[in-house]
This record gives sequence, structure tokens and C-alpha cells, in this order.
Amino acid sequence: MKNRSGLQGIASSPVLVGAVTVLVIIVAVFLAYNANNGLPFVSTYDLKARVPNADALVKGNDVRIGGVLVGTVKSVVPVQLENGDVAAELSLSLDKNAAPLPVGSTITVRPKSALGIKFLQITPGKSSKGFAAGETIPLAAATPEPVDIDQFFDMFDKPTRDAIRQNLAGFGNALAGRGPQLNEAIGALRRLVVNGQPVLRTIVAPSTNFAGFWRALEDLSATVAPVAETQASLFVALDRTFAAFARVSRPYIQETIEKSPSTLDTANADLPVLRPFLHDSERFFVALQPGARALAETSPVIAEALHAGVPVLNASPVLNNQLQPTAEALLAFQQAPGVFNGLNLLIDTNNLLKPSLKFIVPAQTTCNYMTLAFRQLASASSGGNDQGNWLNLISFQPAEGPNSEAGQASAPANGPRDNHLHFNPYPQTGAPGQPNVCEAGNEKYLPGKTVIGNTEVFGTTTRGQVKSK
Repeated sequence: MKNRSGLQGIASSPVLVGAVTVLVIIVAVFLAYNANNGLPFVSTYDLKARVPNADALVKGNDVRIGGVLVGTVKSVVPVQLENGDVAAELSLSLDKNAAPLPVGSTITVRPKSALGIKFLQITPGKSSKGFAAGETIPLAAATPEPVDIDQFFDMFDKPTRDAIRQNLAGFGNALAGRGPQLNEAIGALRRLVVNGQPVLRTIVAPSTNFAGFWRALEDLSATVAPVAETQASLFVALDRTFAAFARVSRPYIQETIEKSPSTLDTANADLPVLRPFLHDSERFFVALQPGARALAETSPVIAEALHAGVPVLNASPVLNNQLQPTAEALLAFQQAPGVFNGLNLLIDTNNLLKPSLKFIVPAQTTCNYMTLAFRQLASASSGGNDQGNWLNLISFQPAEGPNSEAGQASAPANGPRDNHLHFNPYPQTGAPGQPNVCEAGNEKYLPGKTVIGNTEVFGTTTRGQVKSK
């Protein structure tokens, strides 16, 4: 009864009730004020962490693991790294049950709401070693880099919005008035889905490594990300290209598309006919290769010839001017009386002389005998001394012996020593019906033997000839 009366005494005292109430409120405010820094008399697991960008993370923000609150951010301060870059260092106050945090853990600054409130997310690693209290989570653990919603909406700048608006207008124009066709496409799509199920099951089978395809696609996107501006310029250039095509789409491109089937039909009909020509062209160019190689060797000579021919070509107008009166004179000569009679007589003469010339001409063209005869005759009549030429002064002493050429004989000279007759009245000169030899002047003297008529076969080389290479 005594205690009960004491409580009634306190309750009946307004001053004591007010004092107790104020004390409770002060304690509650104190606890609420320091709640972000942890409750008093509760031990914590303190760590530090570095991130490239605190990204509006402030003191008192949550630290979560798997979506569960495990601590708070005590402070955020900028620090300068060894390479000169600036990063943010976070002081974390975590619950003791989160210790020790594995060394391979990663941290990410993520948005808590659309209003811009952030929190720090920790993804524990699988290492058996953990961070000791007071250690710093390295900057390399701040991965992956998050993308905030404001950064996401920043990509919709004015050029992008204008392009989206144009795309929507184009899609709308493309779909407008095509309801029946869309219905047919949707009906066909159902059959496609039914028939495509076996294909999809094959694609997602573990043996196809379909997940690896997406990882490779991610790697490809990361590879092309540094050249995003180049790709953007590519699309800008494509836009200009398609705009140019749009200006000539009708009627030029349209007519090209319309005429392409008939053109292909014509090509299919004509190409087999052209195949022999192409085959012959191939053989021609193969046969032309040795000539092309030879042309490479003779190109210096051809270049010299062309160089020498330039002055000749420059002088050709003068020659052409002189040819005109010459041609006029020839024309007047042709039209003169008696010219044709003379030409006819010349033709008859050539026909009469043709058999003789056919036999005689090889003596000159093959053996050069006519030139040699005139040259030797001139030499015999011109060589000599003050008393006269040698042809008039020199007398020959015939060889002595039986049937010597010094006088009459009953038989050809036949010795006994060097007095043997060598005589050929009809030497071979390469005439028709004869071997292609030049026998006169090329006879071999056979010692101790009388030789009359044709002897051994000789070549076509005589003095004064110019042999072609």
C-alpha cells in the first residue's frame, strides 16, 4: 500500500510528470538524431570503401546486402589517387553480423527511389579471406558502374527525339490502311510460332551454348563502344545516302527494279552463248602472255623508237603536203594516152621473162653472184701499177704434165702430181629444181683427183652477203 501511495504521489505531482516527459522526449530525440550513426552502446564493423564517383551518396544513406539493411554511410570525402585522378572514399558502419566481408566483394551505388535517394549495395564475394575492421575496400571493387535514371533519359536529346518522331511517323504511314494484311501476318505468325518451337528448343539446348552467344554479343558491344561516334557518323552518312536514293527512287530506281527480271532472263539466255567467246578470250590472253613478257624486254627499244618517231610525226604534215601534188601527177600519168598500153606490154614482158627470171633470180637473191661478178670485174680492171692494170700484165703458167691445159689434150688433165682438172660447167645456184646451195666459187679442191661436174653439197654463204638473224 505504501508503494502504491508513492506512485500516486508522483502522478499527482505535475512537476515530476512534466520532468519525466521532457526526459523521455530528450532521450528519444537523441536516439533519433544519432540513429544514422548507429545506436549507442552497440558495437559495429567499420570499413572504408573507394568508388570512382559517390554519385549523390551522402552521410546516413543505407548500406545493404541482398536488399537487407546492414549499416549506414558515416561520411563521404574526396581523395586523390596516385595517378592524379579523384575518387570518393566512404566510411561505412556495418552490423557485426556482416563481418568479415569477403575480399572479393563488389560495391555499387544504386538509386533507392526516383527522387534521387541513393544507397550502397554490397555483393559479397566467395573468398575465404575477409576484410579486417578499418581496412579499405579497393577502387577495383566498385563495379559494375551503375546507370542512373537521369543518365538514361539524357540520351533522349533533341536530335534523338526528332529522329524518334520521324520514325514513328514513318511506321504509322507504313501501317496505315494495312489492317487486313496485318491480320494475315498475325495468323501466319501463329503457325510460325508452332513450327518454330523445335527450332527454339534446339537453340536453347545446353549443347548450343546460347548463353555464350549473348556473352559474346556483350563483348562485341563493349568492343564497338569506343567507336560509337564513328558509327553515328556512319548512320548520318547513310541517312544522306538514302536521302539521295529517295530523290531518284521514282522513276529511276522503280524502273530499274521493274526491268531487272527481264534483264536477268536475257542474261540467262545470252551468257551460255557468250561462254565460247569468253573461253576463246581466255585462250587468247594465255597465248598473249609470252608476247607481253617479250614486250617488257623490248620496251626500251620501243620507247627509243617512239622518241625517234616524234620528230618524224612532226615533219609528216610537210610530207603529206608534198604527197598531194605527187598523187595528182600520178593520177594525170595514169590518165595519159598510151599508159595502159605500156603497162600491158610490161605485163606481157614480165610473163615472158618469168621462167628465165625464176631460174636466174636465185643466183642473186640466194648466192649474190651478180654483185660479186660486177665487183670482181671492176677490181680486175682497176688494180695494177704505173705500167698498167694487172689483168693486162699478168700471164699464167699452166701446169705441166699429161693432157696439160697449156695446149691441146686428148683427155682431162690427170696428174701426175697437182695437175688434175677441176671443172664444173653448170654449178648449182639455188635455182628451182636444184638444192639450195651456192656451188660456184665454193668448190672444194680435192688433191690428186680429177673432178668434173657437181661435187659435194655446199652451203649458201658467199662473199658480201648479209645474213638475217
